[in-house]
Amino acid sequence: MASLVPVTDPADPRVADYVRLRDVNLRKSLEAEHGLFVAEGEKVIRRAIGAGHPVRSLLMARRWAEPLADVLDVLDAPAYIADDATMESITGFQVHRGALASLERLPLPTMDTVLTGARRVMVLEDLVDHANVGSIYRCAAALGIDAVVLSPRCADPLYRRAVKVSMGAVFAIPYARMTNWHDDLGKLRAAGFTLLALTPDQTATPIDQAPTGDRVALMLGSEGDGLSSHWLDEAHEGVCIPMSPDAMSNGVDSLNVTAAAAIACHALSRMVLS
Repeated sequence: MASLVPVTDPADPRVADYVRLRDVNLRKSLEAEHGLFVAEGEKVIRRAIGAGHPVRSLLMARRWAEPLADVLDVLDAPAYIADDATMESITGFQVHRGALASLERLPLPTMDTVLTGARRVMVLEDLVDHANVGSIYRCAAALGIDAVVLSPRCADPLYRRAVKVSMGAVFAIPYARMTNWHDDLGKLRAAGFTLLALTPDQTATPIDQAPTGDRVALMLGSEGDGLSSHWLDEAHEGVCIPMSPDAMSNGVDSLNVTAAAAIACHALSRMVLS
């Protein structure tokens, strides 16, 4: 059973896992050094534990001890109890969801591992906004995507903001990170995937008319520039989401990446793969 440990000093070293959660550079360094990540909110904490991530500790307002009693009963980790002001001083923001957990990262599988048995895959190139990455995972989990592959520079799906926005969907979709941006699309080709590159170019093939084989990989590019020219060239087919004829006159020439991902995932889910 987790022990409930009152904390009143924001500088208490026992809660160092939770310091300045909005400082991206600090968190990248600290989390990489200690192999941890932070989950926020009861539902997300439960999903992280259910996915097999060992718990290092919890930090919560006392009012959350009862809703999480069943979780605390089976944990061999401290649960630090603090008032709202102390939690805000530690984390750097008001923790509206009331409970945080520090958990251990699991070894990241290889591309070969996550592609085994997968038929519909998303491949993300250089998305750097954690909220966008979390939203895309939520779309992927809701719309039947089997796995996600990240380019080396993509944002961390286990960063607190990404986990929170995904509502824990990052724990439901297997994912791997490429080691070689230039060449690793070849692994998808070798595994029999048809590579579809999503582009705002309206002369590209409408996504619901795209050619498919037994396996399809949908490629999404960065928030600003979209897919690189190299990845566009590597694709079997460029595909677009057809826009309204009035879109350009209304000042809209593309969708943001999360909206595009949702529509594209839905289209992909309706494709009959041969």
